[in-house]
Amino acid sequence: MASEGVEKLRSGSREQLLEKLRERIVGFAASRIQRDAAEDLAQEVLILLHEKYGHLERLEELLPLSLQIVRYKMMALRRKAQRRGEYTQVPVDQIQLADGGADPLAAAQQGEMRERLLAAISKMEERCRKLFALKLEGKSFAEIQDSLGAGSINTIYTWDFRCRKHLLELMGGAWDVSQ
Repeated sequence: MASEGVEKLRSGSREQLLEKLRERIVGFAASRIQRDAAEDLAQEVLILLHEKYGHLERLEELLPLSLQIVRYKMMALRRKAQRRGEYTQVPVDQIQLADGGADPLAAAQQGEMRERLLAAISKMEERCRKLFALKLEGKSFAEIQDSLGAGSINTIYTWDFRCRKHLLELMGGAWDVSQ
C-alpha cells in the first residue's frame, strides 16, 4: 500500500517534470519556427526521451538533452523543406495561368490564312485539289500514286511540286500576308 503511494507521487512528479519540459521545448522551438510545428517537434522529442532516455529523471539532465534534440529536429525540418522547395513556393492564388484559348491576333491571322487558302484551292484544277486532299488525309506518295492512277511515283512528285507552286502564285506569291 505504501509503495503504491510512493509510485503515484513519483509518477505525478514525472508528469509535472514532462509538462515543464514540454513547455520549455515548445517555447524554444516556437521562437524559431511556427507554433504548430513547434508543438509537433516537442511531442516527437518527448517520445524520443521516453523511449531512449527513460533512465534520466532530473530536469537538469533532460533539459539540455531535449533542447539539443529539438535543434537537430529543426535543422532536419529545414533541410526537408529546402529539398521540397517549400521556401520558394508561390501561393496558388498568386500564380498567373495562361489562357488556354487562342490568342485573338493569332486566331484572326489563322482565319484569314484559311480563307485565302480555300479561295486559292477552289481556283485550282481537280487533280491538284485531289492531291492536296489525299496529302491532308495523311496518305504517302505511293498511296497517292495508286489513288490517282499515275504510272510513276516521280509523276506524283512533279504534280505535287507544280500544284504547290501554282497555289503559292494564287495566294499572291507569299504564304503570309505581311510579305
